[in-house]
Amino acid sequence: MSPTARVLLGLASGAALGIGLALWNPSLAASAASLVQPIGRLWLNALQMTVVPLVVALVVVGVAATSDAAASGRTARRAMVVFLVLLSAGAAFAAFWAPFQLTFLPRDPALIESFRAAVGTPTAVSGAPPSFGDWFTAIIPSNAIAAAAQNAMLSLVVFALFFGFALTRIAAPRRAQAVELFQTLAETMVVIVRWVLWAAPLGVFALALTVCVNAGVSVLSALGWYILAQCGLYLLVTLALYAVAVLGGGQSLRRFAAAIVPAQVIAVSTQSSLATLPAMVETAQTRLGCAREVTSLVLPMAVSLFRMTSPVQYIGVSSYIAWIYGVDLPAPQLAVAAALAVVISLGSVGLPGQVSLMAMNMPVVQSLGLPIAPLGLMLAVETIPDAFATLGNVTGDLAATTVVSRSVGAAAQPLATADGAGIATRTEATDSSAPRASDGRGCGDGIAVPPASVTESSVDP
Repeated sequence: MSPTARVLLGLASGAALGIGLALWNPSLAASAASLVQPIGRLWLNALQMTVVPLVVALVVVGVAATSDAAASGRTARRAMVVFLVLLSAGAAFAAFWAPFQLTFLPRDPALIESFRAAVGTPTAVSGAPPSFGDWFTAIIPSNAIAAAAQNAMLSLVVFALFFGFALTRIAAPRRAQAVELFQTLAETMVVIVRWVLWAAPLGVFALALTVCVNAGVSVLSALGWYILAQCGLYLLVTLALYAVAVLGGGQSLRRFAAAIVPAQVIAVSTQSSLATLPAMVETAQTRLGCAREVTSLVLPMAVSLFRMTSPVQYIGVSSYIAWIYGVDLPAPQLAVAAALAVVISLGSVGLPGQVSLMAMNMPVVQSLGLPIAPLGLMLAVETIPDAFATLGNVTGDLAATTVVSRSVGAAAQPLATADGAGIATRTEATDSSAPRASDGRGCGDGIAVPPASVTESSVDP
């Protein structure tokens, strides 16, 4: 049985038993809920204990990987700029739209009380929020160790960013040793998270039973609203990426939409951007007309560093939890949470789906002062939203490739000939991109000109 099926079975069993006991014998249901409640909290605590070291390690490694990628050539630098712009735009859109769309959904006060009774509620949710001045000055920690002890994830990520960028300024051998240490730490934490997720069916069973005893079927309806809200958010972002390919990549809408269908089908069926990489390379080269030297560099970079829907997921999940608990998130905190989501997403690429959902959502959720307990129930139903997320990621990879390819084509400068005419030639010799005719319209619109002194990218698609 697959891990997803096991978690779904735990959710269904806990919900069915909790609802059944509540209808048959409420006193027995309350006793059963009090018996299994510590199991659910223990499982969440086991997940939470890995978040601080994992996030710090991933941010440091992510900064190093981004810096190395940007230093590998002009095309790579342009790709990184495109990735960061798209990630920031997606996070900004999610910060605006996710809370707005949830205002149209009915909120059940009984559900809020059941969650609080089952898993507890942090002071930040039940009490008055801190003033803007106190919250803003806490972004930079006065003591990084204290921030880690208090799970102050925003302050901790800011420290990790400073640390990561400082590493890029020291001697290369020492930098490599430090990055290797953090990479080892991250991989070790992922192993522990996988161990904890192995017990996810039991943890989800305990959470579902405890909550359903108090809230009944409203818990299941709340999870249904979560699926609907997240899938709608992913679809809107995916549709916006078509506009990116048209306006930024110089593609026609009909051509781009028809060309990427095969890659999208594989993405939805496999729910893996890495498994879709060969199809994306073929699509970019033969269907979109992008140069091989561009696609063989940009697409592997995209799969390694760029996950378009990750910031969207983090903001969407946090907004949904705030909706459950009746919390109105201030715009400044949402803006900072969006920036935090972008930073964390650069380190989360390549993590397994369940690991990414639990470990990478926790920092954003905690930075907004929200409880993490609902993440355990969301994990059980993440299969459907994850398919739409992968669809958005693959569409984003291909849209970004068209933008980079168009930028490279427009940057190719002609060499002057004796009669004053110009001929399209290669770009800088250090650039690994393909030279193109300088009509600037985008990939597939110009004619590729073989470079005289540039070898193909060493990245094998």
